[in-house]
Amino acid sequence: MDYAIRNDALLLYDAAYREYITEPDIPRSIYEVEGATECAIEFCSFSKTAGFTGTRCGYTTIPKALERDGQSLNELWLRRQSTKFNGTSYVIQRAAEAVYSGQGEREYKGLIAYYMNNARVIREGLLAAGLKVYGGVNSPYIWAKTPNETPSWDFFDKLLREANVVTTPGAGFGPEGEGFIRLTGFGDAEKTKEAVSRIQAVLK
Repeated sequence: MDYAIRNDALLLYDAAYREYITEPDIPRSIYEVEGATECAIEFCSFSKTAGFTGTRCGYTTIPKALERDGQSLNELWLRRQSTKFNGTSYVIQRAAEAVYSGQGEREYKGLIAYYMNNARVIREGLLAAGLKVYGGVNSPYIWAKTPNETPSWDFFDKLLREANVVTTPGAGFGPEGEGFIRLTGFGDAEKTKEAVSRIQAVLK
């Protein structure tokens, strides 16, 4: 935050995965960090919390204290939204409201726990297979370093052909992703276990 404030920079923070954070010392909102109201905008959708992908339902938080060149960014955003956006459809608004009901909260938290258990299975399975692994904690995604500096696409191809498991080559995320693959906990629990077992068999 100090850097952003010193350099008049604006931080854009996507909180879509906030409900996946389980460790108590990790903020779920950027506004839990001191100084954020002076340099950060937080936006969030219901896509990862409640499976609302594609429904265009979310929110943007712009503190009234956030100004640039003497202009309130909160006021600018309000003008922009009022001019260009007619609002989320009523049926989607009611669905979003239900997410915050007692039953809705129980259901989405149960689903997130299901996905995070899948992530744990993947993480532990890949570690047992000898791979260097990142993620799978506070996130449903797991990144694995490819063995022996194998290029991402080559390792993807090996797992696809030999294990019949589809992963995501890290190179698809840009140069920094080269040498990694990404896996996800968003799936069926039994199929996740089977996929991990197949990868382990290939890497023996």
